[in-house]
Order: sequence, then C-alpha cells, then structure tokens
Amino acid sequence: MRIARVMGTVTLSRPHPALVGGRLVIAVPISLRALEMGRDPDGEDVVVYDELGAGHESCIGVSEGREAAMPFHPEKKPLDAYCACILDQIQLRHSP
Repeated sequence: MRIARVMGTVTLSRPHPALVGGRLVIAVPISLRALEMGRDPDGEDVVVYDELGAGHESCIGVSEGREAAMPFHPEKKPLDAYCACILDQIQLRHSP
C-alpha cells in the first residue's frame, strides 16, 4: 500500500457496469522523502477507484495491482488501484 494525495477526478461518459457506485480519482503517490521534508507529492499520477468519498487534497492509502480487486472478490472489477482508506494524519517516527 502507498500513500497518495488526491489531485482531481476522472469523468466517464459511460462507466463499466462494475464501477457503478464509486468514482475514479487522480492521485499522486508521496515518497517517504517527500513526507519527511513536508514536500508536495513526487510520484507518477495514478487513477484510483474510490468508494469512500476522498476529497480534493485528501491523503489516501492506495492498494495496487491484484490486491486492488481483492476487496470485491468473487465479483470482478477492472481495477489497477483502489482507495483502501482516507488518512486523517500521518506521523513519522525514526528508529534509533
């Protein structure tokens, strides 16, 4: 799972029937270095299926690949990335 920030939405003129009930958002992954330095997201944009209602600029946990479709098993959804959670805050701790 990666942490990403929601930057926008995707509008479909005709969605796949399996995607009804959710929406697609554009999210940019945030590296550990960017989190530590308080910088903007520095990853490559990804389209994420969201059923939780993440708002613009929200930090989310993103599952990708096969794991993105697992919450819907046995139903099949054509997904590459899934919004698994909305993060309220992020705390970084360094091990000594």
